[in-house]
Amino acid sequence: MRIAGVGLCHTDLVARDQFIPIPLPAVLGHEGAGVVEAIGAGVTKVQPGDSVVIGFSSCGHCPRCAEHLPSYCQSFPDLNYAGARADGSTGLHRDGAPLSANFFGQSSFAGFALTEERNLVKVDTDGVALELLGPLACGLQTGAGAVMRSLDCPPGSSIAIFGGGPVGQAAVMAAAYRGCATIILVEPLASRRDMAIELGATYVIDPAAGDVTAAVRELLPAGVDFAIETSGREAVVEAALATLGSHGMLGLVGVPPRPESTLTINLASVITYGHRIVGIIEGDTDLDGFIPELIALHRAGHFPFDKLVTTYPLAEINAAVAAQHRGDCIKAVLIP
Repeated sequence: MRIAGVGLCHTDLVARDQFIPIPLPAVLGHEGAGVVEAIGAGVTKVQPGDSVVIGFSSCGHCPRCAEHLPSYCQSFPDLNYAGARADGSTGLHRDGAPLSANFFGQSSFAGFALTEERNLVKVDTDGVALELLGPLACGLQTGAGAVMRSLDCPPGSSIAIFGGGPVGQAAVMAAAYRGCATIILVEPLASRRDMAIELGATYVIDPAAGDVTAAVRELLPAGVDFAIETSGREAVVEAALATLGSHGMLGLVGVPPRPESTLTINLASVITYGHRIVGIIEGDTDLDGFIPELIALHRAGHFPFDKLVTTYPLAEINAAVAAQHRGDCIKAVLIP
């Protein structure tokens, strides 16, 4: 694969920081988009010259893959986090020594990447910039899929979204497309709150202004039908849970700050009100079906994810990391 652009995702950073314990040094990057340069003898899905988005790895034959839920593949950790192929080999070396690669089956922080055909989605780039499509492979499909697949929010429902980064903004766009009547974004940065309003949020809340749960309940005294939490921070998750109405559902997509992170939950309240809590990986989506759907929605004006993107040369990846951390950009895409 010749990489045209690759998104910078929080998951790359937690791998760098060893929350995902991939052996270091490693080539990371897992939101790739590019062009097929060459294929192996057994590849039938794509041909050289095809434009593709490169997503996560899955085995293709376990029960979850058979249910078209490849993000819950029973081999997901080994295939995506191990730093090597399934047979233990790696396609990258430095000074004769092997490097950790195959991150999410691609390691696309590079000019070229080696991957498998299950990772690829052939895309129609008519009217869409190929270099911007990589984030659809993880962060954007996670937020959109959480609304459209995992929670399956119906028209007229209400949703509170905690965090206005790429995942949260994708959830806002998806909720607006689904016709949710009330879309609330909780986000500390004013620029991201403004973006959410532009993308379809009906209300925004600054968590620094006071009790977030109380602010949501002031808007909807009976609570929300759905909530999505994107930060992984325990206190925010507990606040999100407290905003749910009767039989409400909370989707958790944020990576927690520590592997041992835990929650304090009032079990009596959860049972009394029938609250549901679900962990979400990649928005419960399948690459081949959902990424073309998001591109079609973008082309129709319903998923303007390009408004979130700022591009940087791949050589300036550290500047892109710092800009995202400061909130200067919502989604950085790196161009080799």
